[in-house]
Amino acid sequence: MRWSAGWYGGTGHDRQPAGGRAVPGLEATWTAGWPTARVRAVGEGAAVLAVVGECGADDHQLQDALAVVRAGKWRALTRWPGSYLVIARSGQTLAVIGDLAGQHPVHYRTDVAGTWWSTAASALAALDGAPVDVTALAAHLAFGQPDALASRSLFRTVRRVPGGHLLLIGPDGATVERYEPAAYAPVELRQAAPVVRAALAEAVAARGDGRPVSADLAGLDSTTLACLAAQRGRVAAVTFADERLRDDDLAFAQRTAAAVPHLAHHTVPGDPGTVYYAGLDNLGHLPVTDGPNVYAVTASIKRTVLDTVAEKTPAPGVHFTGAAGDAVLSAPSSYLADLLRERQHRRAWQHASVHARLRHTSTIAVLGRARPASRTDLPGASRQTAADLRRPARDWMPQAQRPTAWTPLLASADWMTSDVRHSLADAVEQAADEVTDAPARLADWSDRQDLARLGADTVGWRALALADHSIELAAPYLDNEVIRACLTVPADQRGAPWQYKPLLDAAFTGTGVLPEFVLARTTKGGFNALAYAGLRDHARVLEDLLGSSSRLVALGLVTEAPIKAALARAAGGQPTAQGALHLVVTAEVWLRQLAFAPTRWWEEVKPRVAAA
Repeated sequence: MRWSAGWYGGTGHDRQPAGGRAVPGLEATWTAGWPTARVRAVGEGAAVLAVVGECGADDHQLQDALAVVRAGKWRALTRWPGSYLVIARSGQTLAVIGDLAGQHPVHYRTDVAGTWWSTAASALAALDGAPVDVTALAAHLAFGQPDALASRSLFRTVRRVPGGHLLLIGPDGATVERYEPAAYAPVELRQAAPVVRAALAEAVAARGDGRPVSADLAGLDSTTLACLAAQRGRVAAVTFADERLRDDDLAFAQRTAAAVPHLAHHTVPGDPGTVYYAGLDNLGHLPVTDGPNVYAVTASIKRTVLDTVAEKTPAPGVHFTGAAGDAVLSAPSSYLADLLRERQHRRAWQHASVHARLRHTSTIAVLGRARPASRTDLPGASRQTAADLRRPARDWMPQAQRPTAWTPLLASADWMTSDVRHSLADAVEQAADEVTDAPARLADWSDRQDLARLGADTVGWRALALADHSIELAAPYLDNEVIRACLTVPADQRGAPWQYKPLLDAAFTGTGVLPEFVLARTTKGGFNALAYAGLRDHARVLEDLLGSSSRLVALGLVTEAPIKAALARAAGGQPTAQGALHLVVTAEVWLRQLAFAPTRWWEEVKPRVAAA
């Protein structure tokens, strides 16, 4: 696993990351598992700057940025293409800055001697064996929103830096400060389109350093990246085409590859084993991650795709994925609550009418779902969620039929014991009381939460690609500058229901990057068939995993009866809480890995006095 860590204190540290390498110019700062080329540092006098990951700044730009470090203009250090961690020191002040999508998260813990920080919460927990924070894990399962409990991590005594914030450490201790606004000043879609196009092109170019390039070629988002990469050279483009999917991804991929030079297309056929939940009877083949990861469930599918990539490229290279394209290029209909809140009633009705036709329901019903969320803010919604948690569990219904909410309770919240639900309610209320800078719009909050969740999941996918094939996964839609360029466009413009991905269309129409028939596409593939096939084929494994020996059951995070009912519905081909099942399975896998495959995070060193 790749991670970074550091110590800031007046006394010596007695350990360092196992197999870690010191970052040049920074006292008591290390990286572990990162290639040398992905760790760069410059320094001059009392100013030092290091970037870890895929950073598009060249050496001259890093050197020039030392003036920015001295001035403490931390956000400017996050504006280069790529996805990376920033570690900057100016005199006695140290800033550790993660990315907006949580691919480089920052955690910390302090005591009287000083502060440890790390991109891996598990590593900080391992310093003294800190246990899992059951309430924080309950929040992960109940909401799927990383910032729902603000600074609580999945381990007791370990704090997390929420999205858009940085860790600032000095002689007086550690503080967390916001560097990214909670909401962006709105920019019209047509005005933002060329900025989005440039940000994506730069994101792809930042990974173009001579490594072999491959890319998913499926939906509109991945196709855009594949075509951008093909402008720079040969791309091995792969399409997972299981006949059970019954979509048109393969047809569009073949047509695109025929029209775009340098796209060498390869079809990846599915087989009976390429379904969700395959392989969970042997967790040893999954890489250990810092938190529950959804790709534990889809590993067999991802491995099959990467096998083809490895066969068709001369050496391990970089593989582009369209992950998070939906999150930045479009928007869920929850933005209707914002239109109602802002009294844009005519616009809300127009949008709701189209959403209603697409869902075969009424405009009144669509607006009715949005109205409760329009009448509250994040703290108020959190307090209402806490009240709901103190009530008896609800009967299951599809999430899409429930009212829109700032912190929507997933079905997994109804599978917890009442004690856990009450503890979670207390934590949610406490978080609500501490909110000081919440966005006014629901879309601004939910967009950031979706990206943080997707970023954390992509870290797990990357770990899988590296462990099995030494392939570097690239997800440009999760880059800081791409996120900024896209999210300045209001959600009601990105998610306008009468056009599919209008922002992408405006960004690339007439540029020659994408064939026009690709931009005219209105369909999107889905994996529901493989999810239900996996639930059916591996029902017994899942029953064992979540049965009497389950760690989640032991902690009160799930109870057996509703799990059995959900699995029974799935095995019978009936609708079920797929998303909730997905979450609890990945959490159970992670807890078992913590117990049975502990990672050696640290090695002892001779204590010495560290510079503050």
